[in-house]
Amino acid sequence: MQHDPSDPLHRGHDFLGSQHGRNERRLWLVIGLTLVMMVGEIAAGIAFGSMALLADGWHMATHAGALSIGALAYGYARRRVDDPRFVFGTGKVGDLAGYTSAVVLAGVAALIGYESIGRFFEPLAIRFDEAIAVAVLGLIVNLVSAWLLREEPHGHGHEHGHEHGGHADHNLRAAYLHVLADAVTSLVAIGALVAGRFFGWDWMDPIGGLLGAAVILRWSIGLVRDTGGVLLDVQPPGGLSAEVRTRIEVNGDRLIDQHVWRLGPGHFGAILVVESEGSTTPREYRARLGGLSMLAHVTVEVRRRDDARRLNITQPATHRSPS
Repeated sequence: MQHDPSDPLHRGHDFLGSQHGRNERRLWLVIGLTLVMMVGEIAAGIAFGSMALLADGWHMATHAGALSIGALAYGYARRRVDDPRFVFGTGKVGDLAGYTSAVVLAGVAALIGYESIGRFFEPLAIRFDEAIAVAVLGLIVNLVSAWLLREEPHGHGHEHGHEHGGHADHNLRAAYLHVLADAVTSLVAIGALVAGRFFGWDWMDPIGGLLGAAVILRWSIGLVRDTGGVLLDVQPPGGLSAEVRTRIEVNGDRLIDQHVWRLGPGHFGAILVVESEGSTTPREYRARLGGLSMLAHVTVEVRRRDDARRLNITQPATHRSPS
C-alpha cells in the first residue's frame, strides 16, 4: 500500500519517541559526568593510596559502560529510522536496550547480594571515614544524574487515560533505574557505615547490601516484564483497544479481528478486520480513529456481510457416504 500523506494514520515508519533526541543528549551528559567522576576517583585513589576510592572509581567505569548501551541504542535507532529492513521502524530499539539493561541490572543485584552474604562469614576491615566520604560523593553524583534522566510528564487527556505507559521511553527508564539503583546503594551504605563508625555495628554493612540488592532486583524484574512485553507484542494495557472497538462498531459494523501493539514510545499500530453491511471504505474507518493520536499506523480490511453470506450459500455441502 502506498503512503498517503493526507491520511493521519499512515505517517511513514518513524516511530521514535517525541523526546528521542533530547533523551539521547541527556544520557550522554550523564555518561560524561560519570566518566569525570570515575577519572577523579581513580586518580585520587592512586594519589592517596585509597582502595575505597579506587574500587568506587572502577565501579563507575562499569556504570558508564551500562549506560552506554542506552546511548548507543538512541543513536542507532535515529540513524536507521528510514532503513527499509525494519518493517515497522526502529521504535523498539530502545525497548531492546532497556531489556538488556534490565538483565545487567539484575546481574548487579545478584553480585551485590553474593558479596554481602560473603561478608557475613568473612568480614573485611573498613576505613569508615574514607568510605563514608566516597559514598556521599557517589550519592550526590547519582542524584544529579537521576534528575537529568527524569522522564518529562505527558498530557493527561482522555486518550492518555487509556494508555498510561504508552509514552514511556523504556531506554531512558533503564538508564534512570541504573543511576537510581546506585543512589539507593550509596544511601544504604552511608547508613550502614555510620552505624559501624559510631556504634560498632559492622554487621549493618552486609545487611544494607542485601536490602539494596533486593530493591534493585525488584526494579529490574519490573523493567524486564515491561520491555519484554513490548518486544513480544503483548496486548498493551489500558483501554486503547476498547476505544478502537467502540469507534469502529457503529451502524451495525462489527470488528471481527483486532491487533493493537506498540511500535515505539507514544506510537501504536493496529490491524483491523471489519464486517460491514454498508459500503464504508477502509479510509473512512481510519477516519473514525483520527482522534487517537497514539495510533500511528492502521491497516483496515473490510469484509462485506452480503458477500460472506453469498459464499456460505453457494459453497457446496460435503456428505460422507455411508459405509
